[in-house]
Amino acid sequence: MSDKKDLFSRRDFLQKSLLGMGGLILLPSLKAKNLLLDEWPQGELLGRNNVYQPSALPIRIKPAVESTVVRHLQEDEVVVWLRDVLGESPVGRPNKKWVETPEGYIYAPSLQRVKNIPNTPVTSLPEANGEKGMWVEVTVPYVNMELANPPSRAPWLNEVSPSRWRLYYSQVIWVDEIQTASNGRVLYRLNERYGSYGDIFWADASAFRVVTQEEIAPINPEAADKRVLVNINQQSLTCYEGNNEVYFCRVATGRKLDEYGNPVDTWATPTGTHWIWRKLISLHMSGGGTGAGWDTMSIAWTSLFVGEGVAIHSTFWHNDFGTPKSHGCVNVLPEDAKWIFRWTTPQVFYNPGDITNNTYQGTKIEVIEPLY
Repeated sequence: MSDKKDLFSRRDFLQKSLLGMGGLILLPSLKAKNLLLDEWPQGELLGRNNVYQPSALPIRIKPAVESTVVRHLQEDEVVVWLRDVLGESPVGRPNKKWVETPEGYIYAPSLQRVKNIPNTPVTSLPEANGEKGMWVEVTVPYVNMELANPPSRAPWLNEVSPSRWRLYYSQVIWVDEIQTASNGRVLYRLNERYGSYGDIFWADASAFRVVTQEEIAPINPEAADKRVLVNINQQSLTCYEGNNEVYFCRVATGRKLDEYGNPVDTWATPTGTHWIWRKLISLHMSGGGTGAGWDTMSIAWTSLFVGEGVAIHSTFWHNDFGTPKSHGCVNVLPEDAKWIFRWTTPQVFYNPGDITNNTYQGTKIEVIEPLY
């Protein structure tokens, strides 16, 4: 996935304009079903259906593509995740992972691994670097949002029903105001700091936990000769300190397809040697052509290393790591993205949660396509 540079400047303009209209931003009614914690099944580990086409994700009696279908999951439906198993992969799909549930088996790439951990909201904003506000992370399968400053601006908001204006488990966003609704429920005002079209939201505060300054502290900052190796053929990422491997994870890189899905000769993730030049705790990403574009808010732990849009970042919309999948970015699990974000340079401070270094002195990223 890639972002557009002009979104950064547009976001800055819109945010300043909207802050000037603060008196027009009202508390939401939140009449739609919001965060009813008992509507999700009970289990230590859960899975959320991330396929949006109706009847596209079946539960089968065996981990095989031709096995009998028990039923199809509804959009964003959450199920109990009992364990991972290996089974038969669909034609053209290398991933053989399935998830066992109490009802049967679901193809793992189509389930986001989630938990349901509600939180006790904070009632006052902390201060960081002279400004009140905080980064928060979604810790429940999803939370509904209501627009604080209509009309909606971002393309994705105008493509789906307001009942689907949601943030999902692991997404990170900035909170700049806290209010208590008439029913006593605490609400956070969510305001994307980077890449936003200017939309601001209210949401149930119990869906979020506060990200602390300690959580983004650098990992092993004194280590010399840090580098990241992305192997496209193996769909893997390895972090090195000198010759010592210190971290490894599976990834989903860009494909040999253009933005419209047509085959091309080069990978969408550029091979060669690059350097991290910008890092953001959370970024709204959008791009692509008409009918083949993308528009996704609150992508956490983003480390840009090529041009204005190719990055290593957290991914919640698929679980197909080990398979080329993206428009060019290196997709990783949220926990992997956060570790890489903290370990690499340049260092990001809690506020503003963004740093740019155009001298290319950040950590080296080597993207390779070995012949073996």
